[in-house]
Amino acid sequence: MKRSIKRMLTTHTGSLARPLGLIEAMQLKERGEQYDAVAYAGMVRDAVAEVVDRQVAAGVDVICDGEQGKPSFLTYVKERLSGFESGEAALGEDPWKGSREAIAFPEFYAWNARTRAGIVAPRTAIICSGPVAYVGQEALQSDIANLKAALQGKDPEEVFMPAISPSDVEGRQENEYYASKEEYLYAIADAMSEEYRAIVDAGFLLQIDDPRLVTYYVANPQASVEDCRRWAEVRVEAVNHALKGIPEEKIRFHTCYGINIGPRVHEMALKNIVDIMLRVNAGAYSFEAANPAHEHEWKVWETAGLPDGKVLIPGVISHSTNVVEHPELVAQRLVRYANIVGRENVIGGSDCGFSSFASTEPEIHPTVVWAKFENMAEGARLASREMWG
Repeated sequence: MKRSIKRMLTTHTGSLARPLGLIEAMQLKERGEQYDAVAYAGMVRDAVAEVVDRQVAAGVDVICDGEQGKPSFLTYVKERLSGFESGEAALGEDPWKGSREAIAFPEFYAWNARTRAGIVAPRTAIICSGPVAYVGQEALQSDIANLKAALQGKDPEEVFMPAISPSDVEGRQENEYYASKEEYLYAIADAMSEEYRAIVDAGFLLQIDDPRLVTYYVANPQASVEDCRRWAEVRVEAVNHALKGIPEEKIRFHTCYGINIGPRVHEMALKNIVDIMLRVNAGAYSFEAANPAHEHEWKVWETAGLPDGKVLIPGVISHSTNVVEHPELVAQRLVRYANIVGRENVIGGSDCGFSSFASTEPEIHPTVVWAKFENMAEGARLASREMWG
């Protein structure tokens, strides 16, 4: 994993908006309706090529495929793991229903649920009804091939590919097969480890997406901070089990509070989870640091202690506002972290993905996202001048 040795590097979390035509085809595929598989594959390939071009042009140093071939950062695994089937219950439209936030701001979340449209997502709940095993080799190799093809003639500093954590698979799919939650969790970890290893073997950095590490608290109002810490310790052990044998310097770990453009008053504080996050066997840690509910938490790192050889990827641009961050603000955010943990140990990132679910109505307009990336790159240049002279 490259570090900010000569200048401040930049990256982002992964998901970027898909073209409208691809979303329409993806909707047909996800609904089980007839679609042109050859044309669909071509649309994905073209979308990856375009999104790679745009990242490079915007000045992003460590790039990815924008998850163009996935209906979401999370639900893509339903076609890569066996042992699951569609249940009878329909999924709720509001992912925040019953959360601490929805309880505190019911009027806002009722309004928010009505405004979401065009999201590519399963219409029914998915349940685990048999042994979990990895069967997504063809889909994964297609993702890898598309990214490698898009990189021809490009020279980014580094390339990563995101993959979902065992905990997030566990949380989305109900278990009706395994005798315990832990047995189910480790079965998922064993299966997903194949995807993790294949990404690294292909020459990319692996990013583990694990928003549930911190969203478990807001989603479960009955749980105390200590309850959530105990729950998180088990999930970190499971992800480390899945990562066994993969060099830490090939792994980025990302956690965040999800696509929640809301009040965000009742989220887990970084100080209450940072020590557990740092137990993940990864070379870098990506987390929210730009939105107003968490920007103040840069001070946590004055006492948290970054382990030797590790890198921080704080969000310096936010996925929860269409306001484009000024380059000088980006630079100030980067310098804060560099002054605490060392300039070589900081890479500028985004708080979360900008299109975690393929949607005709992403929360942040794609043209705004590219402007954010350009300002992030300029902010990193300003920070580099200050830190390196």
